[in-house]
Amino acid sequence: MAGNRVELKGSHRDIPPGARPTGPPDAQQQIRVTVVLRRRAPLPELPPGDYVSREEFARRYGADPADVEKVKQFAEGEGLRVADVHLGRRSVTLVGTVARMTRAFEADLQLARLNNQEYRIRTGTLTLPAELDGIIEGVFGFDTRPQARAHFRRLPSIRPRAEGEVSYAPPAVAQLYQFPGGATGAGQTIGIIELGGGYNISDLATFFSALNIAVPGVTSVSVDGGANAPSGDPNSADGEVALDIEVAGSIAPAASIVVYFTTNTSQGFLDAITTAIHDQSHAVSVISISWGGPESTWTSQAMQSYDQAFQDAAALGVTICVAAGDNGSSDGVNDGSAHVDFPASSPNVLACGGTSLQGSNGTISNEVVWNDGASGGATGGGVSENFPLPSYQTGAGVPVSINSTHFQGRGVPDVSGDADPDTGYDITVDGQSSVVGGTSAVAPLWAALIALLNQQLGKPAGFLNPQIYAASARTGFRDITSGNNGAYSAGPGWDACTGWGSPVGAGLLSALGSTSASPST
Repeated sequence: MAGNRVELKGSHRDIPPGARPTGPPDAQQQIRVTVVLRRRAPLPELPPGDYVSREEFARRYGADPADVEKVKQFAEGEGLRVADVHLGRRSVTLVGTVARMTRAFEADLQLARLNNQEYRIRTGTLTLPAELDGIIEGVFGFDTRPQARAHFRRLPSIRPRAEGEVSYAPPAVAQLYQFPGGATGAGQTIGIIELGGGYNISDLATFFSALNIAVPGVTSVSVDGGANAPSGDPNSADGEVALDIEVAGSIAPAASIVVYFTTNTSQGFLDAITTAIHDQSHAVSVISISWGGPESTWTSQAMQSYDQAFQDAAALGVTICVAAGDNGSSDGVNDGSAHVDFPASSPNVLACGGTSLQGSNGTISNEVVWNDGASGGATGGGVSENFPLPSYQTGAGVPVSINSTHFQGRGVPDVSGDADPDTGYDITVDGQSSVVGGTSAVAPLWAALIALLNQQLGKPAGFLNPQIYAASARTGFRDITSGNNGAYSAGPGWDACTGWGSPVGAGLLSALGSTSASPST
C-alpha cells in the first residue's frame, strides 16, 4: 500500500479474558465491515420539540457524498466491493476476503475460543490512508466476539415464593404507575433491538388472549443476517424477546412493534440501532434496548459511533430507552471498581434502572431499590468513566466517580421501574408461563409509556432528559429513597440507583404537556 497511514482513533482492541487463540482465519473467507463516516455538517442542539424529518436529516447532517466517493475509491483500490451506502446512517458497507480486508485496514485477526464458541477476534489498532483521516470515524465487523448481554432475570419456577412476593401482568404495573388512562399508543411505532433469540406467534397469542388484548402488529426486520430465531429455551435470549414484546405490546396495545434482529457484535448492534433510527418505512418514535455491557468492554470508537446515533435520534424526535444493567454498581466486572453499563451511559438516551415493587388494587404499598444480592442481581447505576457530566445533570447532585479517577461523569440511571424478578412480570415464552424481571423489563415499560405520552401529547416526546431534569417534572416521579446497588445508595432526589425514581404517568404527562414546544419539520 502506497502513501502514509494513520491510526484510526479509538479502535484498539485486546484479546478478551479467557479467550484461547486457535489459529488464523481463512484468508479467502468473505467478510462485511461497516465504515462510519463523519457528518456532513455539525448537528445543532435543537430545542425540545423541534425535530427534523429523516429525509432532511440525511440531506443536511448525513454523510457527504464526496466523502463516500473517497471511500469508494479506496475500497476499489484494495479490491473490496461497496455493498451498501446510507447517507443518513453515515455508513458504507464493504465486502471482501479476509486477506484483502485485513490488508486494507492493517487489521490483526485471529480465531479464538471463548465460552466454548469460536470467534474471529481483532487485536491492536486499525489504520487508514492519511487522506481518509477524519473522514472515517469507525470501522466495525472484523471482530465477532459477543459485545453485549441481555438484562433480564427469569425467576426459577422451582423456587417457592416468599411472603409478600407477587408478580404482575404488565398492564397492572402500568396501572400502579398511573400511566395515562384512555391512551393505547395508537399511531405510534415502538422499535425493539434484539441481539439474538426470537418469538413464537403462538406465545403471543396465548399471552395477549389471557389479557383480552388483541395481538399487536409485530414486524421483524433482519439486520446483518439476524433473524427471528427462537431456540425453544426460555432461559435463552428468547426470554428477552418475549419480555420486550409482551411488556410493550400489552401496555401500548394499539402501537405497532418492529423488532430489529441482528448479531451480537459491535457491528450488528450499531447497524440495528442506526437502521431503526433512520427507518423511513416504519418511522419508529421510541426504541427499547435491553442489551449492553460494561463501558470497559467497549472501544472508544464504538461508544462514539453509538452515541452519535443517539444524537441522530434526538434530532429526529425518537426516544431511546436503555436498560441500566442487572449486576449492581460493579456491572459484573470483578476488579474492585465501579462500572456502568453502555449504551445506558450515553448522555443521549433515557437510562432505565430497577426497583422492587409491591402493590395491589392500583396502589403502591412499597418500592425500594432492586438488590437481591450478589447471586440474585441488582440494578445497574453509577457514574460514567467515559462521558462527562451532561448539562441537564448539572444541578441533579450527581457525585463524582467513587473510583480513583474521581471522574465527573454522566450519572446513570435517569429513571426506573419494577425490575425485581421477585416482583416481576408474567409473560409467556417458548410455551411456558414465566415470571421475568431485570432492567430489561424497564426499558420496554418506559418505551410503552413514551408511546402513550406521544399519543396524548399529539407529538413526539423525543429526547426527554432535559425536560425530566427540570424542576417542573418532579410530579412525574415517585422518589425511591431506600436501598442500594452496592457502591451507591438511594436518597431524596436523583441517585445512582433509580435516577429520579419510578414513573407517575399522569404527572409526567402534565409536566411534558406544559413544557413541550411544537415540533417542526
